[in-house]
Amino acid sequence: MSDDSEANRFSARASRYVRVGTNVGGVAARIAGAKLFGSDNFDASNAAALMRALGGLKGPLMKVAQLMATIPDLLPPEYAEELQKLQSNAPPMGAAFVKRRMMAELGADWQSRFASFELNPTAAASLGQVHRARALSGEALACKLQYPDMESAVEADLAQLEMLMAIHRRIDPVIDTREIAQEIGERVREELDYRREARHALLYANMLRDTPEVRVPGIWPQLSTGRLLTLDWLEGTHLLSFKTGPQEVRNAIATAMFKAWWHPFNDYGVIHGDPHLGNYTVFEDAEVGHGINLLDYGCIRIFPAKFIGGVVDLYRGLETNDEARIVHAYETWGFQGLSKDLIEILNIWARFIYGPLLDDRVRTIADGVAPGQYGRKEAFFVRQALKQKGPVKVPREFVFMDRAAVGLGSVFLHLDARLNFYQLFNETIGRFDVAATAARQAEALAAVGLHPSSD
Repeated sequence: MSDDSEANRFSARASRYVRVGTNVGGVAARIAGAKLFGSDNFDASNAAALMRALGGLKGPLMKVAQLMATIPDLLPPEYAEELQKLQSNAPPMGAAFVKRRMMAELGADWQSRFASFELNPTAAASLGQVHRARALSGEALACKLQYPDMESAVEADLAQLEMLMAIHRRIDPVIDTREIAQEIGERVREELDYRREARHALLYANMLRDTPEVRVPGIWPQLSTGRLLTLDWLEGTHLLSFKTGPQEVRNAIATAMFKAWWHPFNDYGVIHGDPHLGNYTVFEDAEVGHGINLLDYGCIRIFPAKFIGGVVDLYRGLETNDEARIVHAYETWGFQGLSKDLIEILNIWARFIYGPLLDDRVRTIADGVAPGQYGRKEAFFVRQALKQKGPVKVPREFVFMDRAAVGLGSVFLHLDARLNFYQLFNETIGRFDVAATAARQAEALAAVGLHPSSD
């Protein structure tokens, strides 16, 4: 790298620190002053101010804000509602900027490598935006183009994330967030690498090859780089368009979602950690009926097989009231210093997540609960109990594990799906074996150039 290039990168990073620090500092002052986290006393106008402070920033702070909005009871509902708007409000790059970015990735003759390329994006998100294109051979393509200088933006934003987490620990110390910040940092850095995302997509295509209800786009490596990912364009309809559709259609979509999440996790120790509704569309054909297109592979978490063993142990422990097996599950996941009181508190959340999976009947995922309120009551009870018996240090694996579980449940609520979740889950975990899952994982990851988790 040239001195000028390095100086430019340093200048961009320094500018980012100033802009982000100013915005986040102002928000943090409000949070600290009004004790917004965990308090019922707040000015609702602060919610809109928080969105304005973060909404102009592409990158991880916006992604972290979205993450915070999906964690039950971390923020008052008014804040969660405002933060959830950030994804759809991300400002796109203009046409001239897109041309320069494409030239940087594929060279001066980049347009000759496509039959057509739409300069206006079809979607704009936190780290990049998606453009429709057509291959020279005629296939429809989706080109995911990263915003410029995202590495500098990521490092600047993550430096501020720890400040936000530190404020949260001081105001509401019942949950130690240090490992949460570390986990978010590692996953967001991974999302910058589109070659890694391409390998994730190939991994999912292999893991779900016998699941026709879930479609994974093919990769176009000759039209991809570390900052540009070109995939097959999968035609589909927005998932929420089916909210008022026939019950059997909504059930079919929810079943496909269940399989897309639980089969890779159980059989390979891999989860899709981003529950945002924009990452799915619904397809329909005569052979399969209704299924889902899984569109984004940036936020993927690979777990050691023993972690999945802990999931099974906790489920069986709750099913049979086997306290020793429950404790073993928590210890397998990395919880330390667990007293009887803390175990009972953790079980409040566990019974919420596992409740539908333990109930052998057709039901909704949470009877009588609105999608935006999913998990909030239980999270409130846990938080109040931890104020008396805590604190507790949450292992880092739970950041995206819980996020995905809550996000998946919210999708089921949006669809008002009515399924026997007990049967679906037991069909999946009935074949679980630690050694077999570890072997399958190693083989599947090696086939696409990925490595097992070292956690």
